[in-house]
Amino acid sequence: MAARRKAPRRRAKKSFNISAIEAGTALSLAASTGAAAALESAMAGNIKGALTTLESSVKNNKNVITATLASAFIAKALTKSFSSGTLAKLGPIRIKA
Repeated sequence: MAARRKAPRRRAKKSFNISAIEAGTALSLAASTGAAAALESAMAGNIKGALTTLESSVKNNKNVITATLASAFIAKALTKSFSSGTLAKLGPIRIKA
């Protein structure tokens, strides 16, 4: 009688990808909206103050936010033509366009 083979186990991927454009856009939007100050205020229990901070920051920086989103959209459209989307690789981290 032949020995029974075990079912193959799935292994987790040893690397992960980070989109440089999306990460940069997210960081820029977080800075433009005052998300850090709002989160700090919300963690202290002042939800109304946090929402007021977000609202005023977004109103004051709406041109910057619009420009950031438009730039990200254009950058994503331009980088679709790259044959290899990888810009850099550091250990298990791949930075993609």
